[in-house]
Amino acid sequence: MPSLVSLVPFAIGSVLITIAPGPDMALITRQVLAHGQRVARATIAGNVTGVLVHAMLVAFGLSAVLLASVKVFDAVKIAGAVYLVYLGVTSIRHARRPADDEEGPVARSRTTGYRQGLFSTLLNPKPILFLATFLPQFVNPDGNVTLQVLGLGGFHALVAALWLPLYAAFVGRLHVVLTRRRVRMWLERATGVVLISFGLRLALGHR
Repeated sequence: MPSLVSLVPFAIGSVLITIAPGPDMALITRQVLAHGQRVARATIAGNVTGVLVHAMLVAFGLSAVLLASVKVFDAVKIAGAVYLVYLGVTSIRHARRPADDEEGPVARSRTTGYRQGLFSTLLNPKPILFLATFLPQFVNPDGNVTLQVLGLGGFHALVAALWLPLYAAFVGRLHVVLTRRRVRMWLERATGVVLISFGLRLALGHR
């Protein structure tokens, strides 16, 4: 197993990668504004599940196939970009709805939120790139590599599970201001633009 000293840089890198603004935080902002904390928490659960799936792909070597095949990598990247653009357009369209034109029951919205969080993470190849390139530096080749990768990937997912609810709670603290109609519309449009920009950057970015 890797030493505790060698795990410190991994922990720091994992925290920095997680708290850096990205599609997940933009999506969570939208969920808090449009549907509230419960849907945001469901979205976060989907994000964390996606990170765990990526960790398992890396641990069992499937990510090597993805990273080695340009066509497969590009297909996943384009699918993720299209999905982010779709979420962004949805956010902008939602901002135009009247205040009393709310969506369906919370239970259905929570399910949708989980699915959106899961797919936005699964279709983003950046987590696999991070885990596949950064994580192996802290694996002891003389030990059980699969278990080590799963453990480190689980830690990365734990960081996300701790940080993202704090971020959602912070957005929720500003609920009185953020839910004012004009402010809410502006923020939902802004987060929609951010999601679209992330999608375009993902589509046009290089490996």
